[in-house]
Amino acid sequence: MKQKPLRVLHFYRTSFPDTIGGIEQVINQIARGCVKLGIKVDVLSLTANKDSRTIEINGYFAHRAHLDFQIASTGFSISAFWRFYQLAKQADIIHYHYPWPFMDVVHFATRVCKPTVVTYHSDIIRQVHLNKLYRPLKRKFLSSMSRIVATSPNYVATSNVLAQFKDNITVIPIGLDKHSYPLVDPERMAFWREKIAPQFFLFVGLIRYYKGLHILLEAAQGTDYPIVIVGAGPIESELKAQAAQLGLTNIHFLGYQSDENKVALLTLSYAVVFPSHLRSEAFGVSLLEGAMYGKPLISSEIGTGTTYINIANETGLVVPPSDALALRQAMNYLWEHPEQAAKMGQLAELRYRQLFTAEQMVKSYVELYRELQEHQK
Repeated sequence: MKQKPLRVLHFYRTSFPDTIGGIEQVINQIARGCVKLGIKVDVLSLTANKDSRTIEINGYFAHRAHLDFQIASTGFSISAFWRFYQLAKQADIIHYHYPWPFMDVVHFATRVCKPTVVTYHSDIIRQVHLNKLYRPLKRKFLSSMSRIVATSPNYVATSNVLAQFKDNITVIPIGLDKHSYPLVDPERMAFWREKIAPQFFLFVGLIRYYKGLHILLEAAQGTDYPIVIVGAGPIESELKAQAAQLGLTNIHFLGYQSDENKVALLTLSYAVVFPSHLRSEAFGVSLLEGAMYGKPLISSEIGTGTTYINIANETGLVVPPSDALALRQAMNYLWEHPEQAAKMGQLAELRYRQLFTAEQMVKSYVELYRELQEHQK
């Protein structure tokens, strides 16, 4: 008798195609990789769009429940309880993505008894007082998981939360599939080369409080090399005001860009600068993209996956967090030492190929799914 295909349900507050942040990218990479291996994948998330129909993306199904309201960046949805219950009954494995306190509530309210995996993307950093109220539920939720996945050994070593669950943690680094990124035509490359400069530093990411871009602007004072910022977010206007106040003329705010433009800018960039200064930056998918495209990297030591991707003085430079002077010195060094910068870029790409491909990530998750499924029998 032919074995029934494994079916996995991912649950997180947002997903493709509604949003395109780091966790959404990870879910997409896992889902599309699993589909290639014959696994059926469903992704359930919340959406503020009126159209919440199920759609097919890269061979998997994206289901959306309507977002009713948000409190402290936590989305809530009444319809999600029923949608989750229906999908979870069909699934062999339920794969959660932490943090999202509403998810914990749905998990316990629906009482679906299936093997569970939670990828622990980040500690809760900003909502200190609400986190105290949430702590008992968080502990109960994490204790109930069949397995907790951390995305780097660095985060396991520095997270007070994960320290409580060391016996049930597996490390699976985030991986990217370069073949899923578009090829860029020469005309587009020529356009950006002419618009910006033949050589520039690049930041890519959502513009949020923990990205450290205010530090990057401080570091840019007294320099004349171009610095390109790709992305949009809640503090974008504040940063533009800061750049104007500092009289910076070498900063290029490009806002949100298509994948084709992002790849063109990654390809053309001299180095990727990633100044995130808080532990809310648990990994750094766009930092990994820089490594994937063979760029030397600059990041801060915050005890997370950023310095699992970027090894100091090997794949790039690592500076103390919130230190604009050290960041400026790191950019100056790379700019003035092109041979060393090129060598670091080569080593960054090699490290990507050795540790951070989507193929390796998906293989590890599938092995974990199979292990939990066998244990359930």
